This record gives sequence, structure tokens and C-alpha cells, in this order.
Amino acid sequence: MMNDARQVRDFILKNFLFSENDAALSDTGSLIAEGVIDSTGVLELIMFLEQTFRIEVAEEEMVPENLDSVEKILAYVGRKRAHPGPA
Repeated sequence: MMNDARQVRDFILKNFLFSENDAALSDTGSLIAEGVIDSTGVLELIMFLEQTFRIEVAEEEMVPENLDSVEKILAYVGRKRAHPGPA
């Protein structure tokens, strides 16, 4: 089974950058500021996270602090798995 980072990176690369080049995506760069994803993309990302990691993303959690970089997404998913309530 793929690790979490690989799954998140692959989803973003294939769905938003249309690339398989791992170097095209920084772990710490802002996905929104760098134009990788827009508001519709954020919704797609949330659906992916909910389905893949079996978590529920609450409306108040749909913020850049949780979803704006690969690093932030992985930290968020880790918190959700540890404490299934709002992270």
C-alpha cells in the first residue's frame, strides 16, 4: 500500500499539474498561491482526502492552514486520524 505522502503527491500531480514529474511539486509550497489548485480544486482535494483516508473534513477545517501544501495536508490527515473530531 502506498504511503500517505505518495498518495497525496500523486493525486495533486495527476489531477492538477497533469504530470508524473515529482519535481513539479514542492512539499511546502502554497498550492493556492502557486496556482496549482483553485476553489474547485480544493473541493476535489477534500473529496479525495475523505475517500482515501476515511476522514470527514468539517466546513471549519476547510482552511489554508490544513490544505494549502502537501506538508499541511499530511499534518492535517495525521491529526484527523489521531482525533477524528475537528482538527
